[in-house]
Amino acid sequence: MKNVKTLALAATAVAAMSAPTFAADRSDLRSGDYSWMQFNAMYAVNELPRDGSTDGGHDYMEMEFGGRAGIVDLYGYVDVFNITNRDYGDKGAGGGSSKLFMKFAPRFSIDAMTGWDLSAGPIQEVYFSTLFNWDGSVGEGVNSTFWGLGADVMVPWLGKTGMNLYGYYDLNAKEWNGYQFSMNWFKPVMNFENGTFISFQGYVDYQFGADAVDDAFVPKTSSGGAAYFGLHWHSDNYALGYGLKAYQDVYLVKDDGGSVGLESTGFAHYFTATYKF
Repeated sequence: MKNVKTLALAATAVAAMSAPTFAADRSDLRSGDYSWMQFNAMYAVNELPRDGSTDGGHDYMEMEFGGRAGIVDLYGYVDVFNITNRDYGDKGAGGGSSKLFMKFAPRFSIDAMTGWDLSAGPIQEVYFSTLFNWDGSVGEGVNSTFWGLGADVMVPWLGKTGMNLYGYYDLNAKEWNGYQFSMNWFKPVMNFENGTFISFQGYVDYQFGADAVDDAFVPKTSSGGAAYFGLHWHSDNYALGYGLKAYQDVYLVKDDGGSVGLESTGFAHYFTATYKF
């Protein structure tokens, strides 16, 4: 599930939400280790940003993974776009965009590394958080890094929610440029007698404090982001889901700005079929 995606999504597997808090018991640091992986066949409709050459939807395959190993809490995914090799505008054959996108988000538990119990109130565990985004292009493709602090926070009704506040470092430009707040959640909302359930899951990624760029082709704003709100049916080995994604100047691209006129504000729809390993 994607991210922008990612989230979701964005470390929101069932196992991730039931992971132990090391601040509570450090007698055996590796006793709570777990891992998970799943493959998601996905179809996105009206994904942003997009221009007039892009049709209403495209398919992609996603390998999503995560887990906990000692001090490290990990989430990530790899997307391969247009697996059916159809004409999908910029994601079609000859469209010019990369066929790959990868998100890698390891967090390092400060509680576990130091032996301190940093839990307080709704805060369960505190992390040094990192995030890396790559699109597989050589040169000036997506090469983004984020560095900051995070925490697992108990939120009313949602339960344990991952939150992170990062500073953004652009590896292409070799400079810091603004901040990003991210959060993700996984909330079972309906359970069935056969053991399956429906979850409300999603994430928010919001950038702010960046330098606005008055580019003639693709102007950039100082803030923007996206939020995913999904309902997914889960069994032990399978899942089916629908998600609504809301955008505002996503990736800091100014909506309908410049000569390219990319749409970067609006809504998109995501349909997901999952096989769990």
